[in-house]
Amino acid sequence: MAATNLKQRLITAFLLLPVVIGATWFNEPIPWLTLGAAIWGAFAIVELFNLVKKHDPRVKPLYFAGALWVAALIAAPHFNGQVSQSAVLTVGVIASLVWYLFKKEKGSAFLSWAWTVAGVIYIGLLLSHLIWLRLLPDGAGWVFLALFATFASDTTAYFVGSLLGKKRLAPSISPSKTLEGAIGGLAGSMIMSPLVVMLFDLPVGWIEAVLMGALISIFGQLGDLAESLLKRNMSAKDSGKAVPGHGGCLDRMDSVVFAVVVVYYYVIWIV
Repeated sequence: MAATNLKQRLITAFLLLPVVIGATWFNEPIPWLTLGAAIWGAFAIVELFNLVKKHDPRVKPLYFAGALWVAALIAAPHFNGQVSQSAVLTVGVIASLVWYLFKKEKGSAFLSWAWTVAGVIYIGLLLSHLIWLRLLPDGAGWVFLALFATFASDTTAYFVGSLLGKKRLAPSISPSKTLEGAIGGLAGSMIMSPLVVMLFDLPVGWIEAVLMGALISIFGQLGDLAESLLKRNMSAKDSGKAVPGHGGCLDRMDSVVFAVVVVYYYVIWIV
C-alpha cells in the first residue's frame, strides 16, 4: 500500500473512531448507534447494487426499497425485537417479489429480486446484530469488544502481512492476504480482547476473553474474504470511495458484521 493511502486510512480512522465510540456509548435516549448503522447500511447496499448492476446490466435491484428495508431491519430490534424483525423480513420478501411481477422486463426479474433480497440479508440482517448486541446487558462493552478486537485484528494482519507475509492465504480470492498476516491478526485480536474485557468489566475470565478474541479474528477474516470473493466475482477492487483510504462503506463492514454476529451469539448462548 502506498504511503499516501496509508496516511488517508489513518486520518479517516482517527476521525471516525470518536464518532463510533460516542454513538455506541451515548445510545439513550436517542439511539445514535442505530441511526448510524442504518445510514451506513443504506450506503453499503447502494454500493453493492452498483457493483452488481455494473457487472451485469440485466440486474435491476430495488435501490430505494432496498435501502429502506436495510434500515428497517437494523431498527427492528427496538420494536418488539425478533417478532418485528421477522415481520420486516417476511413482508419485504413478499412485497419485493410482487413488485417484480408488474415490471415490464420479465427475463431477468427473478435475478434482480434475488440480488435485492440477498443484499438486504447480507447487509441489513447481519448489521442488525450490532444493535441486538448493544441492547444486551453491558451492551456497550460487548460492542466495543467486537469492534476493537476486529480493528486490532485488521491492523496487525495488515502490518504483519506487509512486513513478513510470504505464503498466500487465499490467492484465488484475495492475492494480497497472507497466512502470516492472518496469524498476526489472530494474535492482535487475542491481545486486545482481554484488555477491553478488563476495561469494561465484562463478565468473562481472561481465558474466555482470549478465546473470544480468537473467534472474533477468525470470523472477521472470514467476513473479509467473503466480501473479497464478492468483489472478485464483480470484477471490482473496492465497493466504492465513500471512506477515504478504505474504499466504500461495504468494504469497512465486511469483517465487523461477522465479528458482531459471533460475539452476540457467544454472549446469549454461553455468557
